[in-house]
Amino acid sequence: MNVDCAVLVVAKAPVPGLAKTRLCPPATPAQAAELAAAALLDTLDAVLATPGTVPVVALTGDLPAAARSTELRVALRRCTVIPQRGEDFAERLVHAHTDTAVATDRLPVLQVGMDTPQVTPGLLRSTADLLRRDEAVLGPAEDGGWWALALRDPERARALGAVPMSRPDTGALTRRALESAGLRTGTATRLSDVDRMSDAGLVAAMAPEGRFAAVLRTVHSR
Repeated sequence: MNVDCAVLVVAKAPVPGLAKTRLCPPATPAQAAELAAAALLDTLDAVLATPGTVPVVALTGDLPAAARSTELRVALRRCTVIPQRGEDFAERLVHAHTDTAVATDRLPVLQVGMDTPQVTPGLLRSTADLLRRDEAVLGPAEDGGWWALALRDPERARALGAVPMSRPDTGALTRRALESAGLRTGTATRLSDVDRMSDAGLVAAMAPEGRFAAVLRTVHSR
């Protein structure tokens, strides 16, 4: 299969005390970081197995201090890793898309985060395939945000620059910004992402064999 898309993971090194703090309690800071690391590793597994794509990770944070840092380093060796840059999250997303375009000879970009470890290669591939019809694709999240954004032209990510992130209306505002920029915007599968412990249980149930589910079971068993 020909390569026709970059899959971009926007990730933060899962450092205890800085990662998934809204899971504490009942998780300890160390357990929350383990959950974040497991989620990222599960996501990378899916990305690396997605046919016809180039894996890219926009990374920030102190990887040597992260949970499962050795395992993460091994997985990241199979990806093109670029640094995140920008003052706020929206700006970092814009730069991540445009920097990925430069690194991959201007391939279309499907961007995901590290909060949906239940993603599969099939779901990622089918989401990328929607770009054959639409200029942008948004994967809505149950909390009102979004888990995926695909752009046929990554430079059009500039439409995100003024969108407030991490709000219950971020998904609706992102779609409005894309459509106001003249982009025909399709919709991908709706998913739950992991913000709170109630989300974690739902996500783990969708991928019970993954690392994330295994770590979550250790949290609940204590």
